Amino acid sequence: MEQYEYDLEEELDIKEPSKYKVLLLNDDYSTMDFVIEVLIKVFRKTLDQASSIMLEVHNNKKAVCGIYSKEIASTKVMQVKTMARSAGFPLKAIMEIE
Repeated sequence: MEQYEYDLEEELDIKEPSKYKVLLLNDDYSTMDFVIEVLIKVFRKTLDQASSIMLEVHNNKKAVCGIYSKEIASTKVMQVKTMARSAGFPLKAIMEIE
């Protein structure tokens, strides 16, 4: 039986998976209370955290709500879209690579 030796460090090029920022975008129609509700329900923020992020969205036109793996970030974006549409608001979330 033949013996093989491998230098694993040369063969494995392991890198961390990319992370994605999920941002909420400001609009002129979604209420502040609704944005806070989304931040609490979708992003698991406290009332104080949600209020702070909501003001950042309002004042700066967008704000980071969290940083996640690609799959989780995509799910959060879809949850915001679904929640906003069912409430009749145009609130939008996007994801950007960190």
